Parts: sequence; C-alpha cells; structure tokens
Amino acid sequence: WALGIAAVGAQIAYPLTTGSARDHVSVTVVVLLAAACTIHAAVTRGLRWSAGLLAVTAGGGLLVEAIGVATGLPFGAYSYASGRLGPSVAHVPLIIGLAWTAGAYPAWCAAERVARGRHGMRLLLAGVGLAGWDLYLDPQMVADGRWSWAPSFASLPGVPDIPLSNYLGWLLTALVMVAALDLVTELPARGYRRDALPFTLYLWTWLGSGLAHAVFLGLGASAVYGFAAMSLLGWPLLASLRGTTGGGEKARRAVPASF
Repeated sequence: WALGIAAVGAQIAYPLTTGSARDHVSVTVVVLLAAACTIHAAVTRGLRWSAGLLAVTAGGGLLVEAIGVATGLPFGAYSYASGRLGPSVAHVPLIIGLAWTAGAYPAWCAAERVARGRHGMRLLLAGVGLAGWDLYLDPQMVADGRWSWAPSFASLPGVPDIPLSNYLGWLLTALVMVAALDLVTELPARGYRRDALPFTLYLWTWLGSGLAHAVFLGLGASAVYGFAAMSLLGWPLLASLRGTTGGGEKARRAVPASF
C-alpha cells in the first residue's frame, strides 16, 4: 500500500513538472507501480506466482516491444526517444517492461473479481482492461515526445499521431499476455483474494487518468477514448465491489473472502 500510494502521489505531481523532471517522474511512477504489484502478488499469491507475473509481463512485454521497434509488428512503425526513460536494450527502455507489469496486474485482479470463476470471461476482461489503458498511455507519452510513430493515414479522431494498428496490436498482445499468465501461474489453494490494492490502482488509473487528460494535460480526445475503453472493466468492477459492501448479512459475509 505504501508503494501504491507513493505512485499515486507521483502521478498527481506529473502535470506540475516539465522537461527532464517529468521524465524522472514517469520512471518513478512505473517503478513504484510495478513494485507495488509484484510485492502484492507475492504476498497474496505466493513467490512463484509473482515470479511468473514478472516473467510474462515484464519479460514478455520487453520482448514484444523489441520486436515492434525492429519490425513494426504488431504496433506499427515506431521508435523511442534516446535517453528519455533510462537505459535501453534493443532500442527499448528497460522501464517499458515494468510498465506492462504495472498495467497487467490490476487488470488481471479486476477481471478475476468480475468474472467470478468464468475462465474465458476472465481472460477476455483482463486483456481488454490492459489494452484499454493504452488509449491513455500512448497519447500522453507521444505528446511529451517519449516515443513516436511514422506517419499513418488511419488514426482515431483527435489523436492523429498514433495509428489504429497500435491499438489493435495492444489488444492482441494483451490477450496473448494474459493467456500466457494463466498458463504459467497456478493459484494457491488458500484464500488469497485480498485485492483492494490492485482494484484501487485500476480504478485510479481509469478515473484519475481521465481527469488528468481532460483538465491538466490538454488531451481531451484521449480522455474520452481511455475512459470509454477502461470502463468496460471499470464499471463492472465498481458494481461488484458495491454489491459486496452494500449491506445485508450475505454481503457482510462475502467481504472478507473476496475483498
């Protein structure tokens, strides 16, 4: 929780900074979020599960980004600005792998909560939740010059610098990533679902990013797109949480096991 709260504080500070200071804030946010997610996973799901999370999301994310930069697949032709986000490997900042972890884990936990044992639904919702985050992430990072795409004729209205292929690539990658996470991780047979932290991080990203884009960053179009995309998991998550805290003996019995 301390790491998660610190990450939220750094995100709040983001609009107040410029230039290299903003780059440092971006790196700090990603490190804090990834650390919060990894430690929470280790505490609630076990060290093996947490190691699988890092291998699939950070390792897999870095691999797919390296392929993307080298070939243009699956995100389109893009490149990272030199020296803006710390050390790189294969022309991809190492911090990018941790960003996949920071986005994937809250979406995974939220989807698990909403799906309630429906395996296919859980994977679909987790993939959509992770991919939806990119409709905030890429417009924000492109606006600050951290990476850029080659010119493209197909883009979302109001976000001309990012091709539609990027969002499709994100959805495909997110679905493959959560399917891989499902294969390499096995849930322990003990109660572990104390997931208020990842739920909070998902809801904060959904609602806080929408506010930041619309009011503080001057990115009105991405505020709409990101809010709409992440709401596909956000609204059901809110409804689920409200259902277990809304009163009645049945709801009160459900809270310790599921929240």
